[in-house]
Amino acid sequence: MNAVPRTRLTLAAVAWPLFVESGLRVMIQTVDTLMVSHVSDDAVAAVGVSGQLVTLALMMFTFVGAGSTVVMTHHLGAGDERGADRIAVLALAVNGWLGLLVSASVFALAGTALRLMQLPPRLLGLATPFLTLMGGTLVLESMNVVRGAVLRARGRTRDAMVVAVGQNVLNVAGNCLLLFGLLGFPRLGVLGVALSSVASRLVAFAALHLLVRRRTGVRMRPRDWLSFPAERLRRVLSVGLPIAAENLCWSLAFLVVTSFVARMGAGSLAAQSYALQIATWATLLGASVAFGNQILVGHLVGDGAFDEAHRQVGRSLRAGLLLVLSATAVLAGVAPRLVGAFTRDPVVAASAAVLLRLAILLETGRTSNLVVINALRATGDSVFPVLVAMASMWLVQVPLAWLLGLRLGMGLPGVWLALAADEWLRALVMQRRWRRRGWLAHALRSRQAARGAGPARA
Repeated sequence: MNAVPRTRLTLAAVAWPLFVESGLRVMIQTVDTLMVSHVSDDAVAAVGVSGQLVTLALMMFTFVGAGSTVVMTHHLGAGDERGADRIAVLALAVNGWLGLLVSASVFALAGTALRLMQLPPRLLGLATPFLTLMGGTLVLESMNVVRGAVLRARGRTRDAMVVAVGQNVLNVAGNCLLLFGLLGFPRLGVLGVALSSVASRLVAFAALHLLVRRRTGVRMRPRDWLSFPAERLRRVLSVGLPIAAENLCWSLAFLVVTSFVARMGAGSLAAQSYALQIATWATLLGASVAFGNQILVGHLVGDGAFDEAHRQVGRSLRAGLLLVLSATAVLAGVAPRLVGAFTRDPVVAASAAVLLRLAILLETGRTSNLVVINALRATGDSVFPVLVAMASMWLVQVPLAWLLGLRLGMGLPGVWLALAADEWLRALVMQRRWRRRGWLAHALRSRQAARGAGPARA
């Protein structure tokens, strides 16, 4: 296979399939929430909290996927396809074993984790079997993460998108059969949603396996599952571990914030679940631009085109902010109707609608943060963002959410204002880092590791 030429990659070509793929994956969660809402608001709250714990577990897989993506783009930008393949094989082995460990842990500790989240007793009976099944099969997702990364690093974002389409269709069909008991199938409620999700995840696992073999030629031999070359692993982990630490830190902080919301009652939990499901579509626009930009910057770093990488981030940031600002403005304008599709409780609907209006502030900050942070990661500068994130999340987000939401009685709006303050603070710090080129030394080292020392192009 030949490396993907850098000149063929553009932000629009890479980012729009990422948005569609991510959107379809979120669609699975949104459809699940919409369908479960026809059961009860309690069921929605149970699935929502369980989903957050599943997301936390998934964060354990992202550091290998994200780190390998960055390192693979450096090799591909330098024209070293074989080096990228070696990184892919290593990442598959590491995430395979990690997935088995995480799956076993979540399966065994599902009930304990939900009780630590202060879930009301009446919701535990719904949430525990859901989390046990979803968490116990996370090993499939651990492999999907890396296989998707292998395709995306080569600019083949459309392939991963097609898999997401099929997975979404299967999930909806499974929900219809097992949640509502259509065509003579048993009516399993929330458990049926979990079974449907696992089945569609399994099909995606098989499809991505075939696509990676066909598109890239990457093969896993038996000995590869026990081979972890130190230098390659170091390069992946030097990028991936700080990313994992940042994502894990955010998830833990948000779990603490969610525990504050849980004290406000099941209605507040449901309102936040609905608002998050809807606002996620705006988040995905910014995230797609950010991850597309990361792929471009990684290729440019491998090619030594550092000035072009600097300019590319400015273009991507402007595009991302324009898209997200437009999307959140539309969501805010139609918020009451959107929320009305999920719940008939007027109090829950009103609370969620307020949060969607606050999403204009929250999501623009998040987009600014994501675009620049992912650019820094693409250069190999991944430690600075996580240090800033840890400080901001635990010194701003969590205490401010408690102060505004609980202590001062502002409720959910206070919590979301705290989230926005955290995102904007980090966004401003990251932009300062990028403008002053604090990442340049990292980019030089990354290029040298992928290609050997040589003159960089302006």
